[in-house]
Amino acid sequence: MSIELKKDFKNTPFTIGIEEEYMICDPKSGDLVNRANQIMQNLNSNKKQRFSYELIQSEIESNTSVCNTVNKAVEELISLRTYLKELGEKYNYRIGISGTHPTAQPIDQKFIDNDSYNWVKDNLRYYASRNITFSNHFHIAVSNLDEAVRLTNSLRRWTAPLLALSANSPFFEGIHTGFRSSRTMSFGNFPRTHIPPKFESANDFINLISILKETKAIAKDRHLWWKIRPHTDFGTIEFRMCDAQRDISRVKMLAAICQALVYQASLDLRNGNLQEDYNYELLLDSLWKASRFGLDAKISNFSSNGIISIRNSVLDMINYIKDALIYFNNLDIVDMVEDVLSDGTEHDLQLNYLKKHNMQELKLYLMDKVDYSL
Repeated sequence: MSIELKKDFKNTPFTIGIEEEYMICDPKSGDLVNRANQIMQNLNSNKKQRFSYELIQSEIESNTSVCNTVNKAVEELISLRTYLKELGEKYNYRIGISGTHPTAQPIDQKFIDNDSYNWVKDNLRYYASRNITFSNHFHIAVSNLDEAVRLTNSLRRWTAPLLALSANSPFFEGIHTGFRSSRTMSFGNFPRTHIPPKFESANDFINLISILKETKAIAKDRHLWWKIRPHTDFGTIEFRMCDAQRDISRVKMLAAICQALVYQASLDLRNGNLQEDYNYELLLDSLWKASRFGLDAKISNFSSNGIISIRNSVLDMINYIKDALIYFNNLDIVDMVEDVLSDGTEHDLQLNYLKKHNMQELKLYLMDKVDYSL
Protein backbone atom coordinates (compact mmCIF):
# COMPACT_ATOMS: atom_id res chain seq x y z
CA MET A 1 0.00 0.00 0.00
CA SER A 2 1.26 3.47 -0.79
CA ILE A 3 -0.19 6.87 0.01
CA GLU A 4 0.37 10.33 -1.33
CA LEU A 5 0.71 13.31 0.96
CA LYS A 6 0.96 16.89 -0.21
CA LYS A 7 4.59 17.84 0.17
CA ASP A 8 4.04 21.53 -0.53
CA PHE A 9 1.80 23.50 1.80
CA LYS A 10 -0.16 26.63 0.88
CA ASN A 11 0.11 28.36 4.24
CA THR A 12 2.04 31.53 4.90
CA PRO A 13 4.99 30.32 6.99
CA PHE A 14 4.92 31.07 10.72
CA THR A 15 1.23 31.94 10.85
CA ILE A 16 -0.38 30.46 13.94
CA GLY A 17 -3.50 28.74 15.18
CA ILE A 18 -4.39 27.78 18.75
CA GLU A 19 -6.59 24.93 19.92
CA GLU A 20 -7.92 24.88 23.48
CA GLU A 21 -9.78 22.11 25.29
CA TYR A 22 -12.27 22.94 28.07
CA MET A 23 -13.96 21.09 30.88
CA ILE A 24 -17.75 21.49 30.69
CA CYS A 25 -18.78 21.88 34.32
CA ASP A 26 -21.84 22.11 36.51
CA PRO A 27 -21.89 25.74 37.74
CA LYS A 28 -22.56 24.80 41.37
CA SER A 29 -20.48 21.66 41.92
CA GLY A 30 -17.74 22.02 39.32
CA ASP A 31 -18.29 18.39 38.29
CA LEU A 32 -18.18 17.49 34.62
CA VAL A 33 -21.48 17.49 32.73
CA ASN A 34 -22.26 16.00 29.33
CA ARG A 35 -23.15 19.10 27.33
CA ALA A 36 -20.96 18.90 24.22
CA ASN A 37 -23.87 17.94 21.96
CA GLN A 38 -25.99 20.78 23.33
CA ILE A 39 -23.17 23.28 22.75
CA MET A 40 -22.44 22.10 19.21
CA GLN A 41 -26.13 22.12 18.27
CA ASN A 42 -26.66 25.69 19.48
CA LEU A 43 -23.65 27.48 18.01
CA ASN A 44 -24.23 30.56 15.90
CA SER A 45 -23.56 29.85 12.23
CA ASN A 46 -20.45 32.04 12.27
CA LYS A 47 -19.03 30.02 15.17
CA LYS A 48 -19.55 26.48 13.86
CA GLN A 49 -16.03 26.24 12.39
CA ARG A 50 -14.47 27.53 15.59
CA PHE A 51 -15.57 24.69 17.88
CA SER A 52 -15.30 20.92 17.68
CA TYR A 53 -15.95 17.77 19.65
CA GLU A 54 -13.36 15.92 21.64
CA LEU A 55 -13.56 12.28 22.71
CA ILE A 56 -15.94 12.71 25.65
CA GLN A 57 -19.22 14.57 26.00
CA SER A 58 -17.98 16.68 28.92
CA GLU A 59 -15.28 18.36 26.82
CA ILE A 60 -15.34 20.92 24.02
CA GLU A 61 -12.54 22.39 21.92
CA SER A 62 -12.12 25.85 20.43
CA ASN A 63 -10.01 26.46 17.33
CA THR A 64 -8.85 29.89 16.25
CA SER A 65 -8.57 30.76 12.59
CA VAL A 66 -5.14 31.00 10.97
CA CYS A 67 -3.66 34.20 12.41
CA ASN A 68 -0.72 36.30 11.30
CA THR A 69 0.39 37.15 14.83
CA VAL A 70 0.30 35.64 18.29
CA ASN A 71 -1.60 38.66 19.59
CA LYS A 72 -4.31 38.17 16.98
CA ALA A 73 -4.62 34.47 17.85
CA VAL A 74 -4.88 35.27 21.55
CA GLU A 75 -7.52 37.95 20.91
CA GLU A 76 -9.54 35.39 18.99
CA LEU A 77 -9.08 32.83 21.76
CA ILE A 78 -10.42 35.33 24.29
CA SER A 79 -13.45 35.88 22.06
CA LEU A 80 -14.09 32.13 21.85
CA ARG A 81 -13.78 31.70 25.62
CA THR A 82 -16.20 34.58 26.12
CA TYR A 83 -18.68 33.09 23.65
CA LEU A 84 -18.66 29.76 25.52
CA LYS A 85 -19.14 31.62 28.80
CA GLU A 86 -22.18 33.46 27.45
CA LEU A 87 -23.61 30.27 25.96
CA GLY A 88 -23.14 28.59 29.33
CA GLU A 89 -25.22 31.24 31.05
CA LYS A 90 -28.08 30.21 28.77
CA TYR A 91 -27.61 26.45 29.02
CA ASN A 92 -26.48 26.15 32.65
CA TYR A 93 -22.84 25.16 32.40
CA ARG A 94 -19.47 26.84 32.99
CA ILE A 95 -16.11 26.10 31.44
CA GLY A 96 -13.20 25.15 33.65
CA ILE A 97 -9.55 24.80 32.72
CA SER A 98 -7.01 22.32 34.04
CA GLY A 99 -4.92 19.60 32.42
CA THR A 100 -7.16 17.05 34.14
CA HIS A 101 -10.41 17.35 36.05
CA PRO A 102 -9.56 16.77 39.73
CA THR A 103 -12.28 14.26 40.62
CA ALA A 104 -13.94 12.99 37.42
CA GLN A 105 -14.23 9.21 37.15
CA PRO A 106 -13.64 7.26 33.91
CA ILE A 107 -16.74 5.13 34.48
CA ASP A 108 -18.92 8.24 34.28
CA GLN A 109 -17.65 9.41 30.88
CA LYS A 110 -19.80 9.16 27.78
CA PHE A 111 -18.19 9.11 24.36
CA ILE A 112 -19.00 11.27 21.37
CA ASP A 113 -20.87 9.12 18.86
CA ASN A 114 -19.23 9.65 15.48
CA ASP A 115 -17.04 7.54 13.22
CA SER A 116 -13.79 9.16 14.30
CA TYR A 117 -14.28 8.81 18.04
CA ASN A 118 -16.00 5.43 17.76
CA TRP A 119 -12.74 4.23 16.18
CA VAL A 120 -10.80 5.53 19.18
CA LYS A 121 -13.27 4.04 21.66
CA ASP A 122 -13.28 0.64 19.94
CA ASN A 123 -9.49 0.51 19.84
CA LEU A 124 -8.66 1.87 23.30
CA ARG A 125 -11.70 0.48 25.13
CA TYR A 126 -11.47 1.16 28.91
CA TYR A 127 -8.38 3.32 28.54
CA ALA A 128 -10.24 5.66 26.21
CA SER A 129 -12.54 6.54 29.12
CA ARG A 130 -9.50 7.53 31.20
CA ASN A 131 -8.58 10.26 28.74
CA ILE A 132 -10.23 13.01 30.78
CA THR A 133 -7.55 15.45 29.69
CA PHE A 134 -7.35 19.03 28.46
CA SER A 135 -4.60 20.72 26.50
CA ASN A 136 -3.49 23.72 24.49
CA HIS A 137 -2.19 22.87 21.02
CA PHE A 138 -0.22 25.34 18.92
CA HIS A 139 -0.01 25.10 15.12
CA ILE A 140 2.81 26.94 13.34
CA ALA A 141 2.70 26.95 9.54
CA VAL A 142 5.66 25.83 7.45
CA SER A 143 6.32 25.69 3.71
CA ASN A 144 6.36 21.97 2.97
CA LEU A 145 6.37 18.49 4.46
CA ASP A 146 10.13 18.04 4.11
CA GLU A 147 10.68 21.14 6.21
CA ALA A 148 8.02 20.08 8.72
CA VAL A 149 9.72 16.73 9.24
CA ARG A 150 13.21 18.18 9.59
CA LEU A 151 12.13 20.92 11.99
CA THR A 152 10.11 18.47 14.07
CA ASN A 153 13.23 16.33 14.39
CA SER A 154 15.08 19.29 15.84
CA LEU A 155 12.34 20.72 18.04
CA ARG A 156 11.78 17.47 19.94
CA ARG A 157 14.49 18.61 22.38
CA TRP A 158 12.23 21.35 23.75
CA THR A 159 9.37 19.01 24.72
CA ALA A 160 10.41 18.86 28.38
CA PRO A 161 10.80 22.60 29.03
CA LEU A 162 7.50 23.38 27.28
CA LEU A 163 5.67 20.72 29.29
CA ALA A 164 7.28 21.85 32.54
CA LEU A 165 6.30 25.49 31.92
CA SER A 166 2.69 24.48 31.29
CA ALA A 167 2.24 21.77 33.96
CA ASN A 168 -1.30 22.08 35.33
CA SER A 169 -2.71 18.71 36.35
CA PRO A 170 -1.78 17.45 39.84
CA PHE A 171 -4.99 15.46 40.37
CA PHE A 172 -6.75 12.53 38.74
CA GLU A 173 -9.80 10.63 40.08
CA GLY A 174 -9.67 12.67 43.28
CA ILE A 175 -6.07 11.67 44.01
CA HIS A 176 -3.03 13.90 44.28
CA THR A 177 -0.90 11.87 41.89
CA GLY A 178 2.46 13.45 42.75
CA PHE A 179 2.87 14.39 39.09
CA ARG A 180 3.11 17.90 37.72
CA SER A 181 1.26 16.77 34.61
CA SER A 182 -1.11 13.89 35.28
CA ARG A 183 -2.55 14.63 31.84
CA THR A 184 0.68 13.44 30.24
CA MET A 185 0.49 10.13 32.08
CA SER A 186 -3.22 9.57 31.47
CA PHE A 187 -3.04 10.36 27.76
CA GLY A 188 0.15 8.28 27.64
CA ASN A 189 -2.01 5.14 27.88
CA PHE A 190 -2.79 5.76 24.22
CA PRO A 191 -0.26 4.52 21.66
CA ARG A 192 1.87 6.96 19.68
CA THR A 193 1.58 9.72 22.29
CA HIS A 194 5.21 10.25 23.26
CA ILE A 195 8.03 11.97 21.38
CA PRO A 196 8.34 10.92 17.73
CA PRO A 197 11.44 9.20 16.41
CA LYS A 198 13.75 10.97 14.02
CA PHE A 199 12.74 10.78 10.36
CA GLU A 200 15.37 10.93 7.65
CA SER A 201 13.02 12.59 5.16
CA ALA A 202 9.41 13.33 4.30
CA ASN A 203 9.33 10.02 2.43
CA ASP A 204 10.44 8.23 5.59
CA PHE A 205 7.52 9.84 7.43
CA ILE A 206 5.08 9.02 4.60
CA ASN A 207 6.21 5.39 4.59
CA LEU A 208 5.52 5.06 8.31
CA ILE A 209 2.00 6.41 7.87
CA SER A 210 1.46 3.98 4.99
CA ILE A 211 2.51 0.97 7.07
CA LEU A 212 0.45 2.04 10.09
CA LYS A 213 -2.64 2.44 7.92
CA GLU A 214 -2.07 -0.85 6.13
CA THR A 215 -1.75 -2.69 9.45
CA LYS A 216 -4.80 -0.80 10.77
CA ALA A 217 -2.83 0.74 13.63
CA ILE A 218 -4.25 4.10 12.57
CA ALA A 219 -7.15 5.17 10.37
CA LYS A 220 -6.05 8.78 9.91
CA ASP A 221 -2.79 10.71 9.98
CA ARG A 222 -3.93 12.50 13.11
CA HIS A 223 -3.92 9.22 15.03
CA LEU A 224 -0.22 9.94 15.42
CA TRP A 225 -0.74 11.62 18.80
CA TRP A 226 2.88 12.57 19.40
CA LYS A 227 3.90 15.49 21.61
CA ILE A 228 5.05 17.34 18.47
CA ARG A 229 4.16 16.34 14.93
CA PRO A 230 3.95 17.46 11.33
CA HIS A 231 0.25 18.06 10.67
CA THR A 232 -0.36 16.94 7.11
CA ASP A 233 -3.90 18.38 6.84
CA PHE A 234 -3.06 21.86 8.12
CA GLY A 235 0.49 22.20 6.82
CA THR A 236 1.86 22.97 10.26
CA ILE A 237 4.08 21.77 13.03
CA GLU A 238 1.76 21.06 15.95
CA PHE A 239 2.99 21.38 19.54
CA ARG A 240 0.85 19.04 21.67
CA MET A 241 2.73 18.71 24.97
CA CYS A 242 1.18 21.57 26.95
CA ASP A 243 -1.45 21.30 29.68
CA ALA A 244 -4.35 23.73 29.24
CA GLN A 245 -3.86 27.12 30.92
CA ARG A 246 -6.41 29.31 32.71
CA ASP A 247 -4.22 32.42 32.43
CA ILE A 248 -4.39 33.93 28.95
CA SER A 249 -0.95 35.48 29.43
CA ARG A 250 0.48 31.98 29.86
CA VAL A 251 -1.23 30.83 26.68
CA LYS A 252 0.32 33.80 24.88
CA MET A 253 3.73 32.92 26.34
CA LEU A 254 3.55 29.34 25.08
CA ALA A 255 2.21 30.36 21.66
CA ALA A 256 4.99 32.90 21.16
CA ILE A 257 7.64 30.38 22.19
CA CYS A 258 6.33 27.79 19.73
CA GLN A 259 6.23 30.28 16.86
CA ALA A 260 9.75 31.50 17.63
CA LEU A 261 11.08 27.94 17.90
CA VAL A 262 9.82 27.06 14.43
CA TYR A 263 11.22 30.28 12.99
CA GLN A 264 14.64 29.83 14.56
CA ALA A 265 14.84 26.17 13.56
CA SER A 266 13.95 27.13 9.99
CA LEU A 267 16.89 29.56 10.00
CA ASP A 268 19.13 26.78 11.29
CA LEU A 269 17.94 24.54 8.46
CA ARG A 270 18.61 27.24 5.89
CA ASN A 271 22.06 27.91 7.33
CA GLY A 272 23.01 24.24 7.42
CA ASN A 273 23.35 23.91 11.20
CA LEU A 274 20.06 22.27 12.20
CA GLN A 275 20.53 19.87 15.11
CA GLU A 276 18.36 16.75 14.65
CA ASP A 277 20.10 13.78 16.27
CA TYR A 278 19.35 13.05 19.93
CA ASN A 279 19.49 9.95 22.08
CA TYR A 280 15.89 8.78 21.98
CA GLU A 281 15.88 7.25 25.46
CA LEU A 282 17.12 10.53 26.89
CA LEU A 283 14.35 12.40 25.07
CA LEU A 284 11.78 10.08 26.64
CA ASP A 285 13.47 10.48 30.01
CA SER A 286 13.18 14.26 29.75
CA LEU A 287 9.45 13.92 29.01
CA TRP A 288 8.96 11.67 32.04
CA LYS A 289 10.96 13.99 34.30
CA ALA A 290 8.98 17.06 33.18
CA SER A 291 5.64 15.34 33.85
CA ARG A 292 6.73 13.95 37.22
CA PHE A 293 9.11 16.51 38.75
CA GLY A 294 8.74 19.66 36.66
CA LEU A 295 11.21 22.49 36.39
CA ASP A 296 13.83 21.31 38.88
CA ALA A 297 14.35 17.86 37.38
CA LYS A 298 17.74 17.04 35.88
CA ILE A 299 17.84 15.94 32.24
CA SER A 300 20.33 15.57 29.42
CA ASN A 301 21.45 18.85 27.90
CA PHE A 302 20.58 18.31 24.24
CA SER A 303 22.39 21.47 23.18
CA SER A 304 25.71 20.24 24.56
CA ASN A 305 27.14 17.34 26.50
CA GLY A 306 26.24 17.21 30.16
CA ILE A 307 23.32 17.48 32.55
CA ILE A 308 20.98 20.43 33.02
CA SER A 309 17.91 21.24 35.11
CA ILE A 310 14.72 21.73 33.13
CA ARG A 311 14.58 25.20 34.67
CA ASN A 312 17.91 26.05 33.02
CA SER A 313 16.78 24.30 29.85
CA VAL A 314 13.90 26.80 29.74
CA LEU A 315 16.44 29.62 29.95
CA ASP A 316 18.49 28.00 27.17
CA MET A 317 15.35 27.76 25.05
CA ILE A 318 14.56 31.45 25.55
CA ASN A 319 18.14 32.38 24.70
CA TYR A 320 17.91 30.23 21.55
CA ILE A 321 14.78 32.07 20.35
CA LYS A 322 15.47 35.58 21.63
CA ASP A 323 16.13 37.04 18.18
CA ALA A 324 13.01 35.31 16.84
CA LEU A 325 10.91 36.76 19.66
CA ILE A 326 12.24 40.20 18.76
CA TYR A 327 11.46 39.55 15.08
CA PHE A 328 7.81 38.75 15.90
CA ASN A 329 7.57 41.58 18.46
CA ASN A 330 6.92 39.09 21.27
CA LEU A 331 9.89 39.70 23.55
CA ASP A 332 7.46 40.79 26.29
CA ILE A 333 6.60 37.14 26.99
CA VAL A 334 10.01 36.71 28.63
CA ASP A 335 8.54 38.50 31.66
CA MET A 336 5.90 35.78 31.96
CA VAL A 337 8.54 33.06 31.63
CA GLU A 338 10.42 34.65 34.51
CA ASP A 339 7.19 34.86 36.54
CA VAL A 340 6.51 31.15 36.03
CA LEU A 341 10.08 30.25 36.98
CA SER A 342 9.88 32.32 40.17
CA ASP A 343 6.24 31.96 41.22
CA GLY A 344 5.31 28.55 39.85
CA THR A 345 3.16 26.89 37.22
CA GLU A 346 -0.61 26.52 37.31
CA HIS A 347 0.04 23.10 38.88
CA ASP A 348 1.63 24.95 41.80
CA LEU A 349 -1.27 27.40 41.97
CA GLN A 350 -3.71 24.50 42.30
CA LEU A 351 -1.73 22.94 45.15
CA ASN A 352 -1.32 26.27 46.92
CA TYR A 353 -5.05 26.89 46.71
CA LEU A 354 -5.87 23.45 48.08
CA LYS A 355 -3.70 24.07 51.16
CA LYS A 356 -6.31 26.57 52.37
CA HIS A 357 -9.43 25.08 50.79
CA ASN A 358 -11.04 21.73 50.06
CA MET A 359 -11.38 19.79 46.81
CA GLN A 360 -14.92 21.03 46.25
CA GLU A 361 -13.69 24.61 46.41
CA LEU A 362 -10.80 23.77 44.08
CA LYS A 363 -13.26 22.68 41.39
CA LEU A 364 -14.98 26.06 41.65
CA TYR A 365 -11.58 27.77 41.52
CA LEU A 366 -10.82 26.07 38.19
CA MET A 367 -13.91 27.78 36.76
CA ASP A 368 -13.58 31.11 38.58
CA LYS A 369 -9.97 31.66 37.49
CA VAL A 370 -10.52 31.20 33.76
CA ASP A 371 -9.23 34.39 32.12
CA TYR A 372 -11.39 36.30 29.65
CA SER A 373 -8.94 39.14 29.01
CA LEU A 374 -5.21 39.80 28.84
